[in-house]
Amino acid sequence: MLIISYNLRKHRAISELAALDERYSPDAICLQEVDTAGLAEDIGRMQLAHSTTGNRLGLAMYYRPDRLLPRDVRAFALKKSLHDRVLRPAHERLLAVRFDDLEHDRELTIASFHAAPLTALNSLRRAQINAALGELQLLGPNLPALMVGDYNYPVFKDNLAEKVREAGYELTLSDRHTYTRYRYFRGHFDFATSAGLVLRSIETLPRGESDHLPILVDAHYTGTAAEVPADIDVVI
Repeated sequence: MLIISYNLRKHRAISELAALDERYSPDAICLQEVDTAGLAEDIGRMQLAHSTTGNRLGLAMYYRPDRLLPRDVRAFALKKSLHDRVLRPAHERLLAVRFDDLEHDRELTIASFHAAPLTALNSLRRAQINAALGELQLLGPNLPALMVGDYNYPVFKDNLAEKVREAGYELTLSDRHTYTRYRYFRGHFDFATSAGLVLRSIETLPRGESDHLPILVDAHYTGTAAEVPADIDVVI
C-alpha cells in the first residue's frame, strides 16, 4: 500500500496533487495546511474522504475507491500550544479514517497529523503525538494503523522514538530531509508512526511549491510475504 503525505504550505502546492497521483498511484494522500473550503471531491483517481472544518487551513485525505472503502472518519483537536491559542492557526490537528482494504479483505486506520509549530516545546508535541496515537486505537482497536504528517520535530528524535514505542508504535523517517525552507535549516519534519505494518520504505519525493517535500510510504501488513524491509539507511 502506498500513501503520500504532503504539507502544502498554506495550500500553495494543491495543483501538484493530480501529477503525484498520476506518477506514483498512491492508495491515499494525506494533506496538511490545505484550504478546506471548496476542496475538489476528486483529484485524478482519488476521492476526498474528509477534511477538517475548524479552520480554513487544515487537514484532508484522499483515497483510491478501488482499493479503500471508508467506514468511519473523525477529526480530533489536541492539546493546544500558546501559538494555537493566540493565532488560532488550526483547531483539529488529527484526521483519521478507518478503511476497509478491499484488496486484502481487512481493516486499517490511516491518519493525517500536523503537530504544533516550532514555537511550542517538544514536550507539547510529544503530548500531541501520544494523544493522537491513543485516538487511533479508539477509532480502530487493535487494527493496523499508519499516522503520517508534519510532526515539526527536527531534533531529539531518539527520545520521541522511545515514547512512540512505549505506546506500541514505530517511528520511521524517510530517506532524505523533508524540509528545506531556509538555506541552512533542514531536517526530517515529515515522517510516519505505525503499528501492525511494516514500512518497506519512505521516499522523500522531489520538491514542489511547498517548503516541505512530500513523502511516499510503502506499507505492508505484518505477516505477509511482502513485509521484508528494503535496505533503508535511516538514523533517528
